[in-house]
Amino acid sequence: MSFNPLKEKGIPLEKQIESWQQVNPEPYDKDQVHPYTRTRIILMNGIEVEAAIFKHQFARHCSDPDINKQLALTRAIEQQQQKVVNWLSPANESTLEVTIGYEQVAVDLTAGLARTEKDPNVKAALDFALLEDFDHLYRYANLMETVENKQAQKNVRDLTEIMPGRPTASEHRHPFDNLRTPVDYQTADILTKLHILTIVSGEQQTMNFYMNVGNRAATMIGRALYQEIGQVEEEHVSHYESLADPTSTWFERLVLHEYNECYLYYSNLESEVDNRIKKIWQHHLEQEIAHLHLAVELLKQYDGMDPAEILPDKLPELTIFQSNVDYVRDILKNQIDLTCDGFDYVDSNELSANHRFHKHQEIINSGIVPSQEVIQEQIEKNGIDYRLELAGEHPVERFRQRQEVLV
Repeated sequence: MSFNPLKEKGIPLEKQIESWQQVNPEPYDKDQVHPYTRTRIILMNGIEVEAAIFKHQFARHCSDPDINKQLALTRAIEQQQQKVVNWLSPANESTLEVTIGYEQVAVDLTAGLARTEKDPNVKAALDFALLEDFDHLYRYANLMETVENKQAQKNVRDLTEIMPGRPTASEHRHPFDNLRTPVDYQTADILTKLHILTIVSGEQQTMNFYMNVGNRAATMIGRALYQEIGQVEEEHVSHYESLADPTSTWFERLVLHEYNECYLYYSNLESEVDNRIKKIWQHHLEQEIAHLHLAVELLKQYDGMDPAEILPDKLPELTIFQSNVDYVRDILKNQIDLTCDGFDYVDSNELSANHRFHKHQEIINSGIVPSQEVIQEQIEKNGIDYRLELAGEHPVERFRQRQEVLV
C-alpha cells in the first residue's frame, strides 16, 4: 500500500466548486444496495459534516482574514461533498431503515477499528462502546418489526448479527464517568489518530441524527427509544472525543482532518462494489488531496512544522467495512458487565451500592425504560424477540432466552 496523498496532485482548488446538477446524484436503490455501500455512505456523510463543523469552529477562533478565506473556500467544498454523499440516500427509506444502517455502521466500524488499533487505551474505549451500539441495533430492529413489520435482516443481510449487547438500560452513566485519558499525539501512531477522529465523527453524526429525527417516530415508545439511545450517543461522543490530544494546534488538527478524509476515501475506493459510487469516492479523494496540500502549507507557514513530523510516507492499514461476527461475540463474552468509574473500566457488579452510577440509574430509569419496553411490546406481539443469530446462540448464557425482557 504505497499511496501517499502528499505526492498526488489532485484537483486544483479553483476548479472544485460545482453546479447544482453535479451535486445532486441519483440515490441508490434501497432494495439492491450492498449493506456496506450504505455504511460507507453514512460514514462519509459524518466525516464531511465533521469537516465543515471543525472549519467553522476554527474560523470562530481565528482573527486572520487570509486563513479564514482558505477555510471558507475548502469548507464550501466540504459542504458540497456532504450534499453529494448524503443525497445518495433515497426518500423511500424509512427513518427506522436508515437507523438500522447507522447502527450497522456503529457496530462494524467500531469493531474494525478496534481490531487494528495499536494503543491499548483506545482499543479498550472502542471495545467498550461497541457492545452498547450492538445493543442499540437490537432495540431498533425490534422496534422496526413491531411498528413497520419489516425485518432488519434485509438491511444488514448476513454480515452483522442482531441480538442483545450490554443492555441499553444499564448504559446510562453519570457524566463524570464518560471521560477517558487523552492520547499523546507526539508519540501516537498515525492510525490511532485517524481512528479517534473517525469514530468521533461517526458517533457525533449518530448523536445529531437522533437529536433531529427522534420526534418523527410513529409511536410514543419509538420517540422515547430515540431519546434514550440519543442520550447514550452523547455519552459516546464524550467518551471518544476525550481521547484526542487537547494540546494539538488548530493547524495540526486541520492537517489531520484532511489526511483522514484522503485516507477514508481511498479506503472506500479500494473496497467499493458499486461502480457508480466508486467514481464519487475517486472524485472526492482527488478534491481532498488538494485540501490536504493547502492544510500542509498553512501548517508550515503558521506553526513552522514539516508535515513529515506528523504524517507517514504512505497510508497506514486501510479501514474496510467487513463482517465482525466472531470478534463481537468474543467481546460480548468477556465485557458484557463492564461500566466506568472515572477513567477506569470496572465490573458493574463490583460497584458499591452508593456509587453515583446506581444513583444516576435510579433517576434515569425510574418508571418505564423505553429500550426495555420496546422488547416487551415485540414479545407481546410475536411471542419472542427479534434476533439475527448467525453463529449460534448468544455467547452469554443469561441472554439466550427470548420470551422475557433481559436485564
